[in-house]
Amino acid sequence: MTRAQRLRDYLTRDEVGQLLRAAKKGPRHRARNHAMILLAYRHGLRVSELVSLRREQLDLRQGLLHVRRRKNGLPSTHPLRGPELRALREVLRDYPETAYVFISERLAPMTAATFRKLLARAGDAAKLGMPIHPHMLRHSTGFKLANDGQDTRAIQHYLGHRNIQHTVLYTQLASDRFNDFWKD
Repeated sequence: MTRAQRLRDYLTRDEVGQLLRAAKKGPRHRARNHAMILLAYRHGLRVSELVSLRREQLDLRQGLLHVRRRKNGLPSTHPLRGPELRALREVLRDYPETAYVFISERLAPMTAATFRKLLARAGDAAKLGMPIHPHMLRHSTGFKLANDGQDTRAIQHYLGHRNIQHTVLYTQLASDRFNDFWKD
């Protein structure tokens, strides 16, 4: 299915929840797969940023994630909340001697292709009715933040966009933003 054939390129909060539950019930690597999807969504990570995440980018004691953006994006430091901290601690407990946070069965860094496949499988298991790809999680982050009324400039920095034009997409298409225009 091409991008033009898809009705939308993002997931709702409920759909992300379904995806996370499906990953937790998967046949293998449940904790890792769940944590990867959760971090990609909560931090608007590109697949390349997710699979290259290294332990030194995490400060679990202070609850911080140091995001190194790709595609000439702006680096930033994001807070880690309870669900993310618990998920990361579980993953790191399973593989205490690795430099990368997310690794394959062969103890090598996870590849983008492997994450695409595991995400597609989780999407099928969640029965979302559309093919799921990693960039949908990044778009879902932008729409969620815009729908929550977050400032466009703050969303720009959170997603690491150098140009605000890339961020405006989320505010233009976030129909929930119009809900309080008229109070009848």
